[in-house]
Amino acid sequence: MVFVEPFFPSNQRHFARALAEAGATVIGVGESPADALDDQLKGWLHHYEQVSSVTDVEAMTRVVRWAQDKLWVDRIEATIEAHIMATAQVREACTIPGTSVRTAWLCRDKPSMKDALREAGVATAASAAAGSAAEARAFAERVGYPLILKPRSGAGAADTMRADDAAGLEHALGIFGEHGAESIAVEEFIEGHEGFYDTITINGGVAVDFVSHYFPNVLDAMRTRWISPQFISTNRIDSAPEYTELREMGRRVIAALGIGTSATHMEWFFGPKGLKFSEIGCRPPGVGAWDLYSAGNEMDVYRAWAEAIAGGDTGSVPSRRYASGMVALRPGNDGRITGYTGVEEMQRQYGEWVIDAHLPPPGTATQPVEAGYMANAYVRMRHPDYDSLHAMLDAVGRTLHVHAS
Repeated sequence: MVFVEPFFPSNQRHFARALAEAGATVIGVGESPADALDDQLKGWLHHYEQVSSVTDVEAMTRVVRWAQDKLWVDRIEATIEAHIMATAQVREACTIPGTSVRTAWLCRDKPSMKDALREAGVATAASAAAGSAAEARAFAERVGYPLILKPRSGAGAADTMRADDAAGLEHALGIFGEHGAESIAVEEFIEGHEGFYDTITINGGVAVDFVSHYFPNVLDAMRTRWISPQFISTNRIDSAPEYTELREMGRRVIAALGIGTSATHMEWFFGPKGLKFSEIGCRPPGVGAWDLYSAGNEMDVYRAWAEAIAGGDTGSVPSRRYASGMVALRPGNDGRITGYTGVEEMQRQYGEWVIDAHLPPPGTATQPVEAGYMANAYVRMRHPDYDSLHAMLDAVGRTLHVHAS
């Protein structure tokens, strides 16, 4: 098994660990020097090779072919969005099974993704690739406002903008123009609640799945400082009939895009127009979601992924015992953290349900709101009742404050 970038970011080590525990001989390829790897990580790797960039297809192909000269390579896997396409290109160049370039492209390029899914009968927002301002304006005239504009291959809400009218459209187009974007994705704005559906698939079939909910929707969370946003993984996926339609949509998306054995991360909306697909990544979710799934379901999701990749069976199933979630805590202003209030109250009321809390020490530089859910402080919790957990996360968001100056 060749695993791409086992060192950075820090949670990448869990994939290497899980592969080794599943019995794989793991060859790590990354951008950090070998002496940056700690002894534990080195112990999970049979060998490590440094490259200047893991998205340099030529350099990566040389490393994989070198490995193939030494031993049989069954798989090459990447788990970070920016690495998926390059890894697929190396995979095909070296004739290794796994996610194809076509599938990687469809899971990366939003207009192509949605075209393929509409052909398969999956309900999505109206969308188009706009290579010029004129094409974006024509789409707006045809579909109407509000609109969402985003990079064709972006991840999450990064660089995503909403245009409520013609002036807003021109403003967004100007920003993309300043960034040198040659083509962007323009989409109908879908009103409704937002969440995500994550799976581990084996030969195109869903072996393990999870559903999570955003509060509020991501675009609002990533643009509004005073909000302490949450996402919560439900433990009602098997018992509540309203998830049946979502799981069926997920299976249709996976089949339409040709996903075989892989982790997937799918965003969705539900509102007045019903259930609508948003986008999918052929990789695990970010923001520590797998850590929450593991805590809520009494299993090691990284190990389940590794068992699926290495042996074709996840080896375990989710218990659904707990709902699990996180609340992000933002300082009132950027600067350096000076302290916290409400920590003792949180521990007194909810300590038994706290999984962990990340509270950077005073003096730590703050990160901007758009840096994401885990950029500053956060608390992760679990509880057997989904609604009780939601209420607890709300309470923590209202009472635990991060101070900065």
